[in-house]
Amino acid sequence: QVRLVESGGDLVQPGGSLRLSCAASGRIVSINTMGWYRQVPGKERELVASITDVGSTNYGESVKGRFTISSDNAKKMVYLQMNSLKPEDTAVYYCYSKLIVFGRSGRNDYWGQGTQVTVSS
Repeated sequence: QVRLVESGGDLVQPGGSLRLSCAASGRIVSINTMGWYRQVPGKERELVASITDVGSTNYGESVKGRFTISSDNAKKMVYLQMNSLKPEDTAVYYCYSKLIVFGRSGRNDYWGQGTQVTVSS
C-alpha cells in the first residue's frame, strides 16, 4: 500500500521561509506527478505546485515567484521551498501523487495526511 508522509510544517513569521518534504513509499511502479495542495477549514483544497517525472512544473497563481517545487525521483521525494511567506499562506499542506501501483490498473491518486503551516508574528 502506498503512503505519502509530509514533514517540515511549522510556525513561521511573515516574510520567512520554510521547506516542506514528502516521501512516497510502498509498492510503487512509476510516479507520474507529485505535488502540494493546501486547504483552509471550510474551503476547497487548492493546488500549490506540482511536478512531473520529467520536471514539468505547475504553480498556483498566488505562490508564483515565491514557492519552488523540486523532486528527487530516485528517492521518491518531493519538496516545496516557500519564501516570502504571508499570513494568507496559513493552511494545511497536503502532499499528493499520481502514480502506478503494483497490482492496480491505471494511475491512482494518493494523499498524505497533511502538515500545518502557520504564518504569524
